[in-house]
Amino acid sequence: MMSSGRNIHLGMPRVRGASGVSAVLAEPAFDALRPPSPELLDDCVHCGFCLTTCPTYQLWGEEMDSPRGRIDQIRAAAEGAPLTAATVGHLDACLGCMACVTSCPSGVQYDRILETTRAQVERRVTRPRRDRALRSLIFSLFPYPARLRALRGPLRAAQRTGALGLVRRSGLVGRVSPELEVMQSLAPPLGPRVSVPERTPAVGTRRAVVGMLTGCVQREFFGDVNAATARVLAAEGCEVIAPARQGCCGALSVHTGREGEGMAFARRLIDTFEESGVETVVVNSAGCGSTMKDYVHLLADDPAYADRARAFSERVRDLAEFLHELGPVAQRHPLGGEGEAVTVAYHDACHLRHAQGVVSAPRELLRGIPGVDLVEIPDGEICCGSAGVYNILNPEPATELGDRKAASILRTGAELLVTANPGCLMQITQALERAGRALPFVHTATLLDASIRGVPVG
Repeated sequence: MMSSGRNIHLGMPRVRGASGVSAVLAEPAFDALRPPSPELLDDCVHCGFCLTTCPTYQLWGEEMDSPRGRIDQIRAAAEGAPLTAATVGHLDACLGCMACVTSCPSGVQYDRILETTRAQVERRVTRPRRDRALRSLIFSLFPYPARLRALRGPLRAAQRTGALGLVRRSGLVGRVSPELEVMQSLAPPLGPRVSVPERTPAVGTRRAVVGMLTGCVQREFFGDVNAATARVLAAEGCEVIAPARQGCCGALSVHTGREGEGMAFARRLIDTFEESGVETVVVNSAGCGSTMKDYVHLLADDPAYADRARAFSERVRDLAEFLHELGPVAQRHPLGGEGEAVTVAYHDACHLRHAQGVVSAPRELLRGIPGVDLVEIPDGEICCGSAGVYNILNPEPATELGDRKAASILRTGAELLVTANPGCLMQITQALERAGRALPFVHTATLLDASIRGVPVG
């Protein structure tokens, strides 16, 4: 299952000096602010169960690019070894998909280990100028919905006039920067902007009052998904509150080690939803939901927010998780004609399956739609390569993982593909296009909404 070659670009290249020793980037490796826990590191017993589900180990077969190999490198750094370019390269190569957490029989908290280590790396290491510029672009754009909204107009015009297609076919952007080429190619086809009102009343008897995260990329590029989410919740008896002043949840920042930035986003979001007075906060983006459920750890050392973060995290639910707990009251209609079955494949977003442990709920919701024949994707636990901004920072391995995922999906013979994360939607859609096999691909909320309203999907 290994790749034949490793022509990859990583945020911190595996630089070697003239002596053959990997360049030292920080010594000591870690500072005193929340270093990786020795107790968590010692939980790893090197059993190897993680190897079969680790995407980078499956690509390259290198021990240092496996979870247990990365833990060894982190432990060495924690015990006094310097932080080297090679170590940072192996850490940057990790997608943070957390499949190893699911497969580990010893309960190793690799998610905690990785996030605290990445925060150390971002504080301790000065990255190459080109990489700093790329990361600056990403994090000055994606966590800010207003800036994404300003980008929508020119991008939509470029799509409608064919200018964007011409630029892609020319290959000019790719010759300047493979990462920027990925950014432009991932953009979904844009129609008119769709937004949700601050308050959507419940249909019929009100069963709950819920807050709704509208997100950043989700809000500006997948507004139809948010609208479908609000309609589904309302149809199931929920009054939906979507505060207009809400901002980024901090997921992209936290997952890439920008800890201080992620904490600031988290505090503002907690403030916003506390003011709204909702009982539950529903999230329709897997990566956002996993981070919001983890605010309890992210802000554990903040005396002003520790208790509030714990209470907030306890109120966060993924859309499928919440609907399954609530139980359906709205009637479902067949997706096709009466008596016609539709074969649907469900793609598990990593931060829903592995980070949040939400596996059965979305499947049960899909099976509740009349005429749905749900099929499983082979090797479904392996990441598609999206992983937040991983596919931008590391386009070559992300592309290979995307192509493998597309091939697995096509083997199912599904007529329709469903997932619960915008990043997966963009990544897999692009991979299916490369495979020359267009396949309708929608969010779980979109499918449920179509079934409840009795309208065609999409």
